[in-house]
Amino acid sequence: QVQLVESGGGLVQAGGSLRLSCAASGPTFRRSAMGWFRQSPGKEREFVAAIKWGGFITRYLDSVKGRFTISRDYAQNTMYLQMGSLKPEDTAVYLCAATTRQTGLITVGSEYEYWGQGTQVTVSS
Repeated sequence: QVQLVESGGGLVQAGGSLRLSCAASGPTFRRSAMGWFRQSPGKEREFVAAIKWGGFITRYLDSVKGRFTISRDYAQNTMYLQMGSLKPEDTAVYLCAATTRQTGLITVGSEYEYWGQGTQVTVSS
């Protein structure tokens, strides 16, 4: 079983930055694909970024490319999402996800087994 806990959300002005963290625990965490998603009221959950296990290969939603960076600290069992040049349309609950069934880049939410509780990011204009 893998448990995921996000932190780092908050209120920020447009153009500002935030760093989200996703702390993972559980005996099977080490070989896992991970990613970030977001969900706004009235909208479907949206893929934001994914990172492959064991390396630094990543994939991003087009609208966040060049502004967001996903990374993993394997020693600390933690995944990060560094967000910069934030826009009001980035406002959402951000959720981290993981799966031990695959190690590659996963952009589809249904392929993840484990989810965190989410952290709210609000960007004011």
